[in-house]
Amino acid sequence: MEIGGINSIKGELRIPGDKSISHRSAIISSLLKDRITIKNFLFSSDCISTLDVLKKLGTGITESGTGIVVTGCGLSGYTEPSNILEVGNSGTTIRLISGALAGNEFMSVLSGDESINCRPMARIIEPLNQMGAAVYGRDNNKKAPLVIFGRKPLKGRRFRLKISSAQVKSCIMLAALHASGPTEIFQPDVSRDHTERMLEYLGADIEYDGRYTRINPAKKLEAKDIIIPADLSSALFFIVAALINKGSRILIKDVGINPTRSHALDILKDMGGKISISNQRTICNEPAADIEVLSSDLVPVSIETGMIPNIIDEIPILSVAAAAAHGKTVITGAGELRNKESDRIKAISYQFKLAGVDVEELSDGLQINGRKAPVIRGGIYNSLGDHRIAMSLAVLATLSKDRVTIRDSGCIETSFPGFKALLDSVSKENG
Repeated sequence: MEIGGINSIKGELRIPGDKSISHRSAIISSLLKDRITIKNFLFSSDCISTLDVLKKLGTGITESGTGIVVTGCGLSGYTEPSNILEVGNSGTTIRLISGALAGNEFMSVLSGDESINCRPMARIIEPLNQMGAAVYGRDNNKKAPLVIFGRKPLKGRRFRLKISSAQVKSCIMLAALHASGPTEIFQPDVSRDHTERMLEYLGADIEYDGRYTRINPAKKLEAKDIIIPADLSSALFFIVAALINKGSRILIKDVGINPTRSHALDILKDMGGKISISNQRTICNEPAADIEVLSSDLVPVSIETGMIPNIIDEIPILSVAAAAAHGKTVITGAGELRNKESDRIKAISYQFKLAGVDVEELSDGLQINGRKAPVIRGGIYNSLGDHRIAMSLAVLATLSKDRVTIRDSGCIETSFPGFKALLDSVSKENG
């Protein structure tokens, strides 16, 4: 991917459907013995991995316009797969499907690419085993591939998580649907609540406040069609591009603004970003709105531990904003970034330095000494196979007057197919 020589970002655009909600809509729909139409589904490679796994478990899935129609198997109704369930590069797929599989009385094996098979899995293996399933992993039950022997019914339990994680919490909740009694989950910090909202929308007996979740599986879920709002995490790449390029203005329609996801917007506003929210409404239990963004003079901020669970995936693009904010931005408490598709702390530090940004790698974060209108060097940068690093480098490259080449940019397909074409459509070049 080549970028450079851009003067401003202007236009009205629509971002593809939310990745997190797309995963959950397909998985939860597969647990109902009904047909559910899901509109604005994200056909990224990660979400397609989820669909492929569900098909191998007996779920009926057909494409319909911009979405899909799911004919579910019913609770504990999956069929035993004859082959390994391959999740590709999708951490959401392997962790959430594991919870759904735990209540099915057969053996299944889940595996992914090299990155997935190096990521920590003990955090889901241990609670699933405590609920009565038998789950095993490589490296003394710490990593994938995973072997799951499901049980029915599982046991509802009380869990106190050491690290706030929407994926771990969602895995437990999906297993809890197969349990004989209520399950409670306590977290130290607020994490994303898309699973809770979708289960509530479909009629589950559930209560939650961000840190605490309680689900009683006694109540049957009700089939309802689902509309997925645009992905705020994807929109943020264009929001930051407009903020840091002079003379920019964009309007992004129908974006999900879930309060457990919108902290990144709050941080950008604290940095002086001119961001306006309008036309607020609720779509299938998820808040959505239109977002207008104007170019802005940004100031630095401190991003600390308590904020991290709700912006963990947005730190790469927030680091781009920090590079264009005049002064020192410090990000701490983000050690989990080292366990993503790449070691994102190291990736941001090394690649941003190549681009001419003054950045220091910390053990659990970054210190970025930004400059107003920074001069970004042309050259060749490497995404390290990480979609968020690739897109963040692309936005940083809009500040370069020279051409920037980003290697291995095909990884962007895991979350945002069509990203480069959309960026080209709103980019106004010099001259």
